[in-house]
Amino acid sequence: MRSGNPALKESTFLDLGSGTVVSRDGGAMTLNGTVNKTGILLLLAVLTGTFAWSQMQITEAGVTGMGYVWGGAIAGFVLALVTIFKKEWAPVSAPLYALAEGLFLGGISSVFEARFPGIVMQAVLLTFGTLFALLFAYRSGLIKATENFKLGVVAATGGICLVYMATIVLGFFNINVPFIHDSGLIGIGFSLFVVVIAALNLVLDFDFIETGVEQGAPKYMEWYGAFGLMVTLVWLYIEFLRLLAKLQSRD
Repeated sequence: MRSGNPALKESTFLDLGSGTVVSRDGGAMTLNGTVNKTGILLLLAVLTGTFAWSQMQITEAGVTGMGYVWGGAIAGFVLALVTIFKKEWAPVSAPLYALAEGLFLGGISSVFEARFPGIVMQAVLLTFGTLFALLFAYRSGLIKATENFKLGVVAATGGICLVYMATIVLGFFNINVPFIHDSGLIGIGFSLFVVVIAALNLVLDFDFIETGVEQGAPKYMEWYGAFGLMVTLVWLYIEFLRLLAKLQSRD
């Protein structure tokens, strides 16, 4: 079992099948339960995102309120690591992660919206449109998470992570990676590729969650599965923002 999402790795459901774990926990992971908890996480993110948006002040002199962006990003990263390594803490850490990511997304969305009016609604619609389209394709069998499919998506996701890590490290030395972050054809093509890979990670997430349900994973794994799906949705939304910004910069 492979997943490009680091939160849903191969060993996530290992030894979490039905039996003593389920009886002690009082129930097993269900698909409906995971869907409901995903909705809760999204609602929490919207609440803090709305608050962070309202606190951002963007003028010609600069941007105030970036503390919400950086605070949310750092807290979200820490909480994501905690959730990944302590899956049983997911009922608490996953909602906290959603709250932190909401601050980050609300702040960064406000910055994008100030420069490109209407871009946030476009990115939101594209993100959820992609989610439901791929969910339909997966449930109908149009897309199957075969081993080769998983291997290809995981390899591409790893390559993207390496590029982003290299960009961050080189940035500390004032070295910019050319083309891929610009609004030229290469930059737009790179963003399109990343969006596609992020979207395909949703298919792996669906497959992974379904496997957890089939194996009778403990109830708290509903929160963990929702958390993993949330990680991919946040990534997809940010990449749509970046792609749309590049396209509008060419106008």
